[in-house]
Amino acid sequence: MLEHKIEGLLLEKFKEEEYEDCFIVEIKLHANNKLAVFVDSDSAMDFRKCQRISRYLESFIDEEGWLGEKYVLEVSSPGIDRPLVFPRQYVKNLGRDFTLKLADGSEDEGTLIAADDEKITVEKKVRIKEGKRKRTQEVQTEYKYSDIHKALVKISFKKNKKK
Repeated sequence: MLEHKIEGLLLEKFKEEEYEDCFIVEIKLHANNKLAVFVDSDSAMDFRKCQRISRYLESFIDEEGWLGEKYVLEVSSPGIDRPLVFPRQYVKNLGRDFTLKLADGSEDEGTLIAADDEKITVEKKVRIKEGKRKRTQEVQTEYKYSDIHKALVKISFKKNKKK
């Protein structure tokens, strides 16, 4: 299967010093010979890095004739509109606001303040009624990755609030 061949090439590339913090998010062959490859890294995943990975893959695809003469290869980082898949992606987004869809069908949102290999911690402000008065309190909630169906970074044009 082509996806497995591409995965093997990428894993070999990621042994190089410049790419050692890179990882595969998704490889998908679409109709009309379009191959979409999403890669991310623990540091910055910029255009030039994607471009070099694309050229690396193209050389093998062309040499081996895996997709024939006409194909489209798209190599990019997942982008902010794609859900997070791996714990290391959460770590990279500490301090950002998130929307979570949970496995039980409920939703939550807040600022990601902690992430490890098993769970994340989200903080949000809630209004609590005390008698006739209301006050704002910060509440932290932990979620295991297995409880998260989908996690999206909320797009904000305000300055990042990283702690």
